[in-house]
Amino acid sequence: MEDGAEIFRFQNVGMRYGLGSEVLHDISFRLTAGSFHFLTGESGAGKSSLLRLMYLAHRPSRGLITLFGNDTSTAPRSALPPLRRRIGVVFQEFRLLDHLTALENVALPLRIAGAEGDEIHDHVRELLKWVGLEEQIDARPRTLSGGQKQRVAIARAIVTRPPLVLADEPTGELDSVNARSIFGLFNEMVRDQGISVVAATHDSTLLAMADEVKEIRDGSLRDHAEIGRRYRS
Repeated sequence: MEDGAEIFRFQNVGMRYGLGSEVLHDISFRLTAGSFHFLTGESGAGKSSLLRLMYLAHRPSRGLITLFGNDTSTAPRSALPPLRRRIGVVFQEFRLLDHLTALENVALPLRIAGAEGDEIHDHVRELLKWVGLEEQIDARPRTLSGGQKQRVAIARAIVTRPPLVLADEPTGELDSVNARSIFGLFNEMVRDQGISVVAATHDSTLLAMADEVKEIRDGSLRDHAEIGRRYRS
């Protein structure tokens, strides 16, 4: 997608679990291609809930959500999987398959999509090299450090070249050095590949990397008091 093209639009969106009260209410914002956004807020504020709405794991209780020009709020469930495949998701707990190598974990979305063997192998090797794991392609997750596991997870999230990547506290289990390195990779995705990234984090030391910082407080979304500056040159 061209930089500046609209990817997401939320209009007066609310969200609840079951019959409980809304955990998010009156959420309105838009997301454009080729941009880097942070979500911040206290633990339990609703960052993960907002991301669940964004990767279509949960329906809003009200309001309009438009993704790649499609109204997902009222779309039939059969229309959602093709849209989900255009979103890469990175989780704090990695979610790697222990019996597969790094290469096999990253290749899994391509195999599910029906890509051929040689095409998969060459592309995944190049991607693992890009995230700094060229020497670990045959390693299984139990032999990797936390930072290395997260790099595998990032490679898996972008192996299908999605226009949007969502990351839910992706550095919560990493030290500060590894955390900055991981967010540096996200920044490179935006700068070099035109991928849009939305990352939830509670680490205020990382906020300056983003184009825009949004804070969730009391179920509402607002501009953060310390707006992120442009990190890319």
